[in-house]
Amino acid sequence: YMLKSRAYSFATKNNIKIHTVGLSEKKDNENSIKSTHMDLALSTGGQFYYAPAGTLNDKTLDIEEMVNFLENYKGKSSTSCPNPEDWIETFADADEVYCVTITSGLSGSHNAACVAKRRYEEQNPGKHVCVIDSLSTGPEMALIIIKLTELIKENKPFQQISKEIASYQKKTGLLFMLESMKNLANNGRVSKIAAGFAGLLNIYVIGKASDKGELEPLDKIRGQKMTLKKILHRLDQLGYAGGRIKITHCFNLKSAEELKKSIIDKFPSAEIIIDKCRGLCSFYAEKGGMLIGFEKEIPV
Repeated sequence: YMLKSRAYSFATKNNIKIHTVGLSEKKDNENSIKSTHMDLALSTGGQFYYAPAGTLNDKTLDIEEMVNFLENYKGKSSTSCPNPEDWIETFADADEVYCVTITSGLSGSHNAACVAKRRYEEQNPGKHVCVIDSLSTGPEMALIIIKLTELIKENKPFQQISKEIASYQKKTGLLFMLESMKNLANNGRVSKIAAGFAGLLNIYVIGKASDKGELEPLDKIRGQKMTLKKILHRLDQLGYAGGRIKITHCFNLKSAEELKKSIIDKFPSAEIIIDKCRGLCSFYAEKGGMLIGFEKEIPV
């Protein structure tokens, strides 16, 4: 099974670019001039499905078909990421580049981007690349990109933006709720023993992105109602106090909306966006899963 997801490049004013790979969704922002794409591939059992290069948002990828196929597939799967040359090609002739990568704990994208940064700066004196290891994925990455866009719009210098986005990243987090961890186990990201709990007797797994960018299970809860209640508790415990939240779901809009309502009831000032998981995050979240990116009042 081959999934070709996208690394997105947003060209902003003054020849500044934001690049990302491993995002759960992508929305055009008002500063976007063009977008370029790199592939992040998933291979499973020799069967291939892909979104052709040049398409945006994986619109040609049948996410539901992919999720259903993987639900019944029992073999091993693996992913591959863009190489340094791919990154450099998308940098083009930008004066400033900001790369936000999926966590180095799950992918080699960050290392490849760091190699690309060194080569690009050596070959183009006076041009600068900032590589940000999100230590996360999907909606937390989206929050970082939103903040980057705001800083760029304020015409701040490269070094200041790099410093401020590093500080902001410490005030973001990711929680996840999974009905199944089969794909993570097949991909070698968690043990099969740990994965066996999810989905067993209506048990859901709640976890977070750790400080090292690895998946850290926190709770095993029976029943969806109690699981959503526990997520709210975990958000509070991890420092959320009413800022931005991005919820992405894999065919579980009902739970996402219920969680949004619970958050707003407790934190009326919350800014919450709900979106669908795209290719890569649908692979990790699986059907019924949710990813929650959030801002913390203070780093925890």
